[in-house]
Amino acid sequence: MTFDNLDLIEPILKALKTEGYTQPTPIQEQSIPLILQRRDLLGCAQTGTGKTAAFAIPILQILKNEQTNERGPKGIKALILTPTRELAIQIEESFSAYGRFTGLRHLVVFGGVSQHAQTTALQRGVDILVATPGRLLDLMSQGFINLQSIKLFVLDEADRMLDMGFVHDVKRVIAKLPAKRQTLFFSATMPREIVELANTILVNPAKVEVTPVSSTADTIKQAVYFVEKNNKRKLLNHVLEDHNIATALVFTRTKHGADRVAKDLNSAGIQAEAIHGNKSQNARQRALSNFKSRTTRVLVATDIAARGIDVEELTHVINFELPNVPETYVHRIGRTGRAGASGIALSFCDAEEKPFLRDIHKLISKNIPVVEDHPYHFNSIGKAEIVASTAEKARLANKPKKKWSSRPKSF
Repeated sequence: MTFDNLDLIEPILKALKTEGYTQPTPIQEQSIPLILQRRDLLGCAQTGTGKTAAFAIPILQILKNEQTNERGPKGIKALILTPTRELAIQIEESFSAYGRFTGLRHLVVFGGVSQHAQTTALQRGVDILVATPGRLLDLMSQGFINLQSIKLFVLDEADRMLDMGFVHDVKRVIAKLPAKRQTLFFSATMPREIVELANTILVNPAKVEVTPVSSTADTIKQAVYFVEKNNKRKLLNHVLEDHNIATALVFTRTKHGADRVAKDLNSAGIQAEAIHGNKSQNARQRALSNFKSRTTRVLVATDIAARGIDVEELTHVINFELPNVPETYVHRIGRTGRAGASGIALSFCDAEEKPFLRDIHKLISKNIPVVEDHPYHFNSIGKAEIVASTAEKARLANKPKKKWSSRPKSF
């Protein structure tokens, strides 16, 4: 099965090819045809299974096929409601990637930042809105958002909505939606409260259930470095002093973070390029080509940009920032150690990311070995504990002949 077999329109197929996608994941293969048939959908699936593309691709196709030649601002046609800022950003980046040739307008809104840029974009007109509940209700109350033109509604990560206390907000949003609409409902688990909520908003839904990838290949050696957040860039430079690292794919959570890390590496004399959704198609293809040919030693990527990356003999994956969704960790490190080859996955963990690390340990059913023999290690309390002495720091700064070990002794 390929995406060509899913009866997708040319602008979307072109975007998928640009992203390097050829074969749909199980949830995409099952969900896309059902959504294109305009069925309501009840999906039991976690982030990491390809769920976002499973609803983003058919939504883009439906709206593209229904586009008219009307001018001026139009009502919002699709609403995707998700519990966290991070997930909202990732989903909007997916719509940007898959819809780049459709001409459809999309926007993400979330709290914790000024609303000015968001309201300006809303006034220009938006086809697809990705939102967190609090900011959405706030903008609705101010009159910036009207949901009466909604044709497609996606409730994503419903069980996390429940855990975070958003269910009442979700019900307030649903009450403002048109009764006639297509609804897609996704949840990793189905406790009684979630089933009851699904029953109130879905009409004769199709059901799709997919088990996420939850194990890592034995050929991939994993290690974690505890480090203060503001020392991560220094640690990355230190790790890359090991010339046994021929190529490294470095992951950040944001596009801005990817640009900043790549800039710092180049300043340190390490050839690096960033790849993310804000880069032009030509720039992304050039960066990937340079990485595959090893003209560029380090490629810094966000998760959405990295999904189409398949590089033979990739030796290292480095999580500059741990993902907030544990399944994403499995997918990230799976970029190395392919086809029976060995690979190394290194992760930097600051104090704020320790809950993410615990979730990863729980998912993969083992603890990742800790590297303590590095100059920026901090203790379990989170207080910085620079291991290197003053003399050793000076020696490192002067490019010592004998380098610190960047890998666990078991390596």
